[in-house]
Amino acid sequence: MSQPPSPERLAAVEHAWCLQANGLCARRLPFHYFATVSRLGDGVFWYLLMALLIAADGVDGLRASLHLAATGLAALLLYKRLKRWTRRPRPFARDLRIRAWVAPLDEFSFPSGHTLHAVAFSVVAVAHYPVLAWLLVPFAASVAVSRVVLGLHYPSDVLAATGIGGLLAGGSLWLVDLGGWLP
Repeated sequence: MSQPPSPERLAAVEHAWCLQANGLCARRLPFHYFATVSRLGDGVFWYLLMALLIAADGVDGLRASLHLAATGLAALLLYKRLKRWTRRPRPFARDLRIRAWVAPLDEFSFPSGHTLHAVAFSVVAVAHYPVLAWLLVPFAASVAVSRVVLGLHYPSDVLAATGIGGLLAGGSLWLVDLGGWLP
């Protein structure tokens, strides 16, 4: 029976993935794509989505936007607390071969706040407007990948943030459903 990989081995594999992914940005098209997606994931995309939902769907759009805003606030508080608690250095801070292709918004790596928010917002928005899945699922996935490619996060930061964002969104949907807001 084989042993599971050691934590050191997993860290080495993850680090190798970071190096490989980070090299994608040496080419202009991938750099521009991932830098743009990351910038939109700073909040611009989500604020625009909330405004469009209100403009397109009135009170129901406002209700969905308030749900998105409340979930976003909870995500912000949670991820900031986790970053202060774990204090994991970013990949580019540990290895000079990894370049931060864009400036990070804060000092620490775990978890990816961009990914956590993208997943939480996407799950909540799609629960209110399933037709948006075609747009939000690829966008959230692109945001998650961008964080590793840009040298700002390890894959485990992104995977953990995906799980946390999904759980946070699921919890908020459950709470809102208790209040009778969802059909």
